[in-house]
Amino acid sequence: MSDVRNILEQVRDGTLRVEDALLALKQEPFADLGYAKVDLHRAIRQGAAEVVYGAGKTPEQIVGIVETLRGHGVSPVLVTRLGAEAAEQVGAHVPLAYHAQARLGISGDLPEPDGVGRIVVATGGTSDIPVAEEAALTAEALGNEVTRLYDVGVAGLHRLLAHADEIMNASVIIAVAGMEGALASVIGGLAECPVIAVPTSVGYGASFGGVSALLSMLNSCASGVSVVNIDNGFGAGFLASRINHIGQKNADLSR
Repeated sequence: MSDVRNILEQVRDGTLRVEDALLALKQEPFADLGYAKVDLHRAIRQGAAEVVYGAGKTPEQIVGIVETLRGHGVSPVLVTRLGAEAAEQVGAHVPLAYHAQARLGISGDLPEPDGVGRIVVATGGTSDIPVAEEAALTAEALGNEVTRLYDVGVAGLHRLLAHADEIMNASVIIAVAGMEGALASVIGGLAECPVIAVPTSVGYGASFGGVSALLSMLNSCASGVSVVNIDNGFGAGFLASRINHIGQKNADLSR
């Protein structure tokens, strides 16, 4: 989006001809690699570049997609659901910081936070941290300041209440929990900001691989709680970033 804004500002200032601006904007909106059509205009449409879903792709395919994105100025490039062995092979060809717990690779430096506030990522238990880290790292890669509150589930409610200041001052909260998924409702009843609930597949047999937490979160009586899919830390981090940048977007539009 910043590239398009720069082009338009140059036309406004008279430093770029209209014809040259049109040529720049007409460049192919995707790169066809045969096995993938890499979306080069995703940032123009959505404000964030395409993210690479690593599961099911070969390391060679991931390298090709990452190199294409980086070659068109995208940084950092996120690769989600990336196994350790594949990450090692990818990292031999492109710069890659690999976060094993989150199964997330980041190619490029994290940006300075430019969201309007702080995103809090909270987990019910330690077992939920891998999903929470996927959410937290995604949000950080999209330009957000993130506070992590781990193992603050309802089995020991005093642990969450000890962080009341962080909860009250957040602009968005991501509540990550398995078992019965009650954490989202509790946080939703404390906070005035949007709460994004992430059910995880953590739990015993009757949790049905996260379905129990999913249904509990969908049935939350706390207002302002939305729910993403089971173990979808990336989706929660992305949505939280959008919410946290609404004020910045409005400021940009008013200029």
